[in-house]
Amino acid sequence: MNQDSPRGDRTHRSRFHRRRSTIPRGREWGHHPRRGPLFLRFALTFGVLALLVVGGIAALAYLLAQLFGAGTEATLLTWVGGCGLSLALPLLTAFLALRVFRDVATPLADVMAAADAVAHGNLSTRVPAPDRGRDEFARLARSFNHMAQELERAEQQRRNLTADVAHELRNPLHIIQGNLEGILDGVYEPTGDHVLATLEETRLLARLVEDLRTLSLAEAGELPLREESVDLAELMADVRTSFSGQVEAAGLDLRVDVADDLPSIVGDTARLEQVLANLVANAIRHTQPGGIITLSAHATDRGVRLVVADTGEGIPVDDLPYVFDRFWRGDRSRSPADGAGSGLGLAIAQQLIQAHGGTIDVRSDPGQGTTFTIDLPQEPGS
Repeated sequence: MNQDSPRGDRTHRSRFHRRRSTIPRGREWGHHPRRGPLFLRFALTFGVLALLVVGGIAALAYLLAQLFGAGTEATLLTWVGGCGLSLALPLLTAFLALRVFRDVATPLADVMAAADAVAHGNLSTRVPAPDRGRDEFARLARSFNHMAQELERAEQQRRNLTADVAHELRNPLHIIQGNLEGILDGVYEPTGDHVLATLEETRLLARLVEDLRTLSLAEAGELPLREESVDLAELMADVRTSFSGQVEAAGLDLRVDVADDLPSIVGDTARLEQVLANLVANAIRHTQPGGIITLSAHATDRGVRLVVADTGEGIPVDDLPYVFDRFWRGDRSRSPADGAGSGLGLAIAQQLIQAHGGTIDVRSDPGQGTTFTIDLPQEPGS
């Protein structure tokens, strides 16, 4: 039961699609040309060290043999042993160099190459990494993959938002443009009805822009909240009074049930009323005459639980995961002009509740009704 009619249509559902990697064959991570320069650096470094070790050990062996005054055969044996050791050490050094290259340089080259790809816009890039490896490079690869995944998701969200905003703005702008052009061309008389219709479309645009602003600030954690002690009984009563006319006109029964032992909570009363008003408006829109809408509040172990329940048409099971998505409406035939809202109501409600440190969930049985549950933390020390 989305403010914006979340029933049965997934036209504006936000989805995250992973773009295919555009990396040419032969340049997958683990076979990137960047490894070549790294290998040469390692080979040169260890080669120089090996030559120094060979020369040093050979010279030391000869000096020791001369120092202790051994015979020619002993001197030769000592010198040959030193040379053998000097040959064994470079082999050991080469082996260690290969191990270091495989365990250090290769993972670094993979991450560096992947970072270059991400910098050039290929957000589908991933670095091969074991799921349970505990070494630093496995953790680095997993961290990089998580970062790339979040960047890809944010980019898809941006694309979805841009497309959704363009869709929502198009219809009212076309209506405004058509009405004004009709008046200028003499097709319409500049009567009060035509002017009023144009004005109503501008109001819809203004509401959409304000909703987008509120949602943007809330998602960024920058929405200012006027925190104060909230009287939930009074809040529920205000919501009931605000909708009394609509409820009566729709032939519904709006009931309020507030427990007496509620703990104190701190929050922005106006924002909490906005959330409840959104949920009640949805309930009215999707409940048939004779139905019941219930607002209740009771204490929990961690604070207060607010419930908005109705006996309306319910939400299809497949649609429940998407009711808090931006610009999603379940009923394609409804538009903001029909009172369906901007498509942002429940997304805003979710962000407002999260800004209060709480959670909001939905449960629904098609044909039986829908229940929204809000859990808010109690005031510290209460």
